[in-house]
Amino acid sequence: MSIEVRPATEFDDVATLVGPKKPTSNVCFCLSYRIGSKENVALKGPERADRVRELCHQDPPPGVIAYLDGEPVGWAALHPRSETSFARNRLIPHVDDLDVWSLWCLRVRPGHRKQGISHALIDGAVAYARKRGAPAVEAYPVDNGGKQVNLTMAYVGTRGLFESAGFTKAADTGSVLDGFPRVLMRLDLRKPKKSSKKT
Repeated sequence: MSIEVRPATEFDDVATLVGPKKPTSNVCFCLSYRIGSKENVALKGPERADRVRELCHQDPPPGVIAYLDGEPVGWAALHPRSETSFARNRLIPHVDDLDVWSLWCLRVRPGHRKQGISHALIDGAVAYARKRGAPAVEAYPVDNGGKQVNLTMAYVGTRGLFESAGFTKAADTGSVLDGFPRVLMRLDLRKPKKSSKKT
């Protein structure tokens, strides 16, 4: 089993993972945090697909995709925070002024869960952000204390999942999802300064 994570430049693969079964349906399509609220509400049905198709051709694209033996099986929304609604979100604090990247949605295709794909997605997203010069990556998962999270709300991930990927809690948030508080998790990607002292 070989999992490969690549930038989300193929619209059809994104649509397979987060798009609607019927093109006319209004599903999130992972746009609600990526674009402004006014535009998000205004876009209906096929217009949402068209907007995502545009984003797939932008640099950077709207996230990363996990492929298992060439088949798209997982999605992670990833982008510089300054170009997402998290830049203005009153419930999610800004820890500092770094131009961090946000990682806010993880989706694993049904039939492929419990195969390590979420872990691969986070690792791949971090690697891509690092390659693009991001100083840090933030995520906003629920702090569920090991309790079961409603599957429809599990897209934000859990604190434990991100801790296993090396993230640490940077702040509490004012956001609650499925009865669980969300926390701001941060992974610093800056290279540690080399000591000038000789030992």
